[in-house]
Amino acid sequence: MSNRKKSFLSAVIVFLMVMSLTSMVSAQTAKIGFVNDEEIKKNYKAWQRAQEQWDLERKAWDDEATTKQKELEELVDEYEKQKLILSEDKKKEKEAAIRAKQEALDAYTRQIYGPGGTAEKKQEQLVGPLLEDVNKAIEAVALEGGYDVIFTLQSGLGYINPSFEVTKKVLEYLEKME
Repeated sequence: MSNRKKSFLSAVIVFLMVMSLTSMVSAQTAKIGFVNDEEIKKNYKAWQRAQEQWDLERKAWDDEATTKQKELEELVDEYEKQKLILSEDKKKEKEAAIRAKQEALDAYTRQIYGPGGTAEKKQEQLVGPLLEDVNKAIEAVALEGGYDVIFTLQSGLGYINPSFEVTKKVLEYLEKME
C-alpha cells in the first residue's frame, strides 16, 4: 500500500474516531480527569522508599559488575604485557582464563539485567504492589468524584467507566462483516 493510501486511510480512521467520540460526548457529558505519574512518584512516600531500595540494589549490582570488569581488564593487560615471552601452553592457559572471566561477566550481566533477571524481578517486587495501590486510588477517586474516565500521562493505569465498554458491539460488527 502506498504512503498516500496509508495517510488517507489513517485520516479516515482518525476522523471516524473523532466523530464517534463527539457523538458519545454529545449524548452524555463525560467527566474526564488525568493523573500526572511523575507527581505521584515524587510525592508518594511508599514510592520514594521503593526507589531508595531499588537504587541501593542497583548500585550493589553495578559495583559487582564493575569489579568483574576490572578483573577482566587486569587479566587482559597482564596477558598483553607477557604474551611475547610466554610459551604456547601458557598463552593458551591465559587466553582460557580471559575467556572464562569474560563469560562469567557476561553471565552475571544476563542474570542481573537480562530479560526475567534479578533486576526485573526486584523492580516488579518493589513497584508491582504500589501500582496496584495507585490504580485502586484512581478508581476510588473516579467513583467518588463521578468521573467517567481518568487516564494517566505515562503509565497506562487509569479508570474508564464500564458503561463505555463497546468491545461486544465491535465483535458483533466484525462477525457481520465476515
